[in-house]
Amino acid sequence: MRARVWIAAAVGLAAAAVLLVQWCDGRVRTASAPHLYDHAADVPLNRVAVLLGTSPRARGGGPNLYFTHRIAATVELLRTGRVQHVLISGDNRHTSYNEPWDMRRALMAAGVDSTRITLDYAGFRTLDSMVRARDVFGQPGFVVVSQRFHTERAVFLARRLGIAAVGFNAADVPAAYGRLTMLREKLARVKLHLDLWLGVGPHFPGPPEPIRFPQG
Repeated sequence: MRARVWIAAAVGLAAAAVLLVQWCDGRVRTASAPHLYDHAADVPLNRVAVLLGTSPRARGGGPNLYFTHRIAATVELLRTGRVQHVLISGDNRHTSYNEPWDMRRALMAAGVDSTRITLDYAGFRTLDSMVRARDVFGQPGFVVVSQRFHTERAVFLARRLGIAAVGFNAADVPAAYGRLTMLREKLARVKLHLDLWLGVGPHFPGPPEPIRFPQG
């Protein structure tokens, strides 16, 4: 009898967990949808694109398609005049791992002038990137650049914090390539709601360093 009670409780908890994940996922997807764009020409004009960091290399050592597609999307925003400047926000956890610097190098190799690029080395999480773009770099609104699963979460979070963010969806990757990433994303959306509920802030709020734009 006792075993049946434990089994029933475990099944109930598992069902509740599944429902929670589905609810968080659906809420993020639905709320962010009106603010996401697949074509650069449709993106509202903004001064800054916030390019969310990732490594140039995949786990197996080959090129990281997430990285490659985000760079291409950012270049397209600049080329079409939808943004003037790029804030690269990523992880610089140690000297041999530097997402912002790697992305800067890739953008410059694609023809972007270094004066149009600012680096945020403390974008350890999406939350940090969104809050620091506003509070440290002085941007009350901007275009988030990443794959759709990521722009959904970033824009949802930003707008819940009063930031006028929209998202430009970089090209996605093959389903098999991104299977593990999508599983982690489901859990990240639950964590997102918990962070909002608890009022979690960035690891390093930092002093203001507003982006300087050319005059005229």
